[in-house]
Amino acid sequence: MAKLPYSFYQEEDVNQLAIGLLGKQLFTLVDGELTGGTIVETEAYKGIIDKASHAYGGRFTNRTKVMYEAGGLSYVYLCYGIHHLFNVVTAGANTPHAVLIRGVEPVTGLKVMLRRRNMKAMKPNLTAGPGALSKALAIDKALNGKDLWGEEIWIEDSGIRYKPEEIAAVPRVGVGYADDHAILPWRYYVKGNKFVSRPNK
Repeated sequence: MAKLPYSFYQEEDVNQLAIGLLGKQLFTLVDGELTGGTIVETEAYKGIIDKASHAYGGRFTNRTKVMYEAGGLSYVYLCYGIHHLFNVVTAGANTPHAVLIRGVEPVTGLKVMLRRRNMKAMKPNLTAGPGALSKALAIDKALNGKDLWGEEIWIEDSGIRYKPEEIAAVPRVGVGYADDHAILPWRYYVKGNKFVSRPNK
């Protein structure tokens, strides 16, 4: 397997990129411990024109400035003062698109993930949900703004591909504040995968 090239992240269509990340594998190497899993759930955020995006309307702050960099960096922020959420910065410079990774299926370092999550046995909630997967993979603010071609956090092409009929497109989670944009079907997940945070029945 090989790390995704920068060209992958430069895709201007953030929705296509969010779909394209399904089946790719996210890895972290923190304190000498390698953990990773297959991405099974994503959400697209379309920058300046997206009412649910941190960069809506051109908002530029210390938190969002990484979103304006060229795609291929990590964007990690704290949600509700509790959960760290990991996003992939996409598109070219000054186009603040991002894809939130919401669910991964564990592949590497299961014992380490269980310890980090204080769990004794493998259950879907180990890495289902953006806060859970970040804790399992030791993703926190220290990994914000990292090069996804680096040695701390990266994404590889696993060779896994899904057919369109295997992927669900539904509204995003927790964006009620985004008015009419809250119902846009910009959350994508692998149908039937138990590591999806909120499968729609």
